[in-house]
Amino acid sequence: MKILVVGGAGYVGSHSVKLLRSLGHTVWVYDNLSRGHRESVPSEILIEGNLTDRALLMRVMREKEIEAVMHFAAYALVGESVQHPAMYYQNNVTATFDLMEAMRSAGVWRFVFSSTTATYGQPEKMPISENTPQNPINPYGFTKLVVERALSDYAHAYGFGVAALRYFNASGAAADGSIGEDHEPESHLIPIVLQVALGQRPSISVFGKDYPTPDGTCIRDYIHVEDLATAHVAALLKLQPSTVLQMNLGTGVGHSVLEVINACRKVTGHEIPAVYSDRRPGDPACLIADSSLAQSTLGWKPKYIEIEQVVETAWRWHQSHPRGYAS
Repeated sequence: MKILVVGGAGYVGSHSVKLLRSLGHTVWVYDNLSRGHRESVPSEILIEGNLTDRALLMRVMREKEIEAVMHFAAYALVGESVQHPAMYYQNNVTATFDLMEAMRSAGVWRFVFSSTTATYGQPEKMPISENTPQNPINPYGFTKLVVERALSDYAHAYGFGVAALRYFNASGAAADGSIGEDHEPESHLIPIVLQVALGQRPSISVFGKDYPTPDGTCIRDYIHVEDLATAHVAALLKLQPSTVLQMNLGTGVGHSVLEVINACRKVTGHEIPAVYSDRRPGDPACLIADSSLAQSTLGWKPKYIEIEQVVETAWRWHQSHPRGYAS
C-alpha cells in the first residue's frame, strides 16, 4: 500500500514507518520537524510541510497516489496543553481537520489515528475498557476526543474507514537500537530514569508515595513502541469504507514507578538515586488497559510484557545515543 505517515519523524511514527517499510509498503513521511527528528527516517521519503498547508497535502496525496494516512502529528504534553490550550486546539484539532479535508478532496479514505488513554480522564474502575466513559480532564485529552468524534462522523457521512487507537504509556525503543525516544523536554519516566543512569541527572523524582497501590507509587501500563507500531499496521489492514474501529492498546499489566526504577537499576547496573516529592495534581493512582478488543479484532498481541524487556531496548538506544538523535 502507498501510505502517508504524518508526524512520521516522531517517536511512535518513526517506529511505525520502520515496520511499514520492512513489510514492503511504500511510505512517505510528512512532518514539519517541530518535534520530530530528521535523523529518525530515511531522507528520501521525508516531505517537510505543515498540516495546515492543505494545498501541499492534496498535491502530495495525488502525486504519490496515497491510499492511506497514519496520523501521529499531535502535541502530547498534558501540562503544556493546560498552559497553552490555544496551541493544542490549533494543532491537534484545526490542523487535523485540514488533513481530513485534504484526504477527502484527494479521495483517500483510510485513516489510522494515534489517540490516547487521556480521553478517559480519571476512571474509577480498572482495567479501562472501551466501554469506560470518556471524560478527559485536560485540553490534550479533549482535543483527541474531538478528533475521534469527527472521524466517526466522516466515516458515516463520507465513507472514511477509521481506526482510533488509544494507547497507554508508550515506551522502549527499536530492538536493533537504530531509533528510539528523544523528546525535548523529556516527560516519560523510563528515559528520565535512564538519564540518571547516564549521569545526566542527579536523581529521579518520585511524585507521591501514599497512593492506594502496593508500594504507594502510581501504576501505569507500559506498552512497547514496536507493539504499538504492529497494532497500527494491523488496524490499517482491517479498514473498510464507513467502518470505525476504536480500541485500547496496552499490555493489561501495570507497573509502579518504583518497579520501573528497580527494573532500570537491574538492567543498567547503576544505583539511580530516587527522591520523593509531593503528588502532582491530577495524577491517577492506576491506569491499566483492557486491550482484549484490539487482540480479538486485529489478531494483535503485545510481545513485550515484562518491564525489564522494555527497559533493555530503551537502555540499548540511550547508551548508543546519549544525546538522542544529536548523538
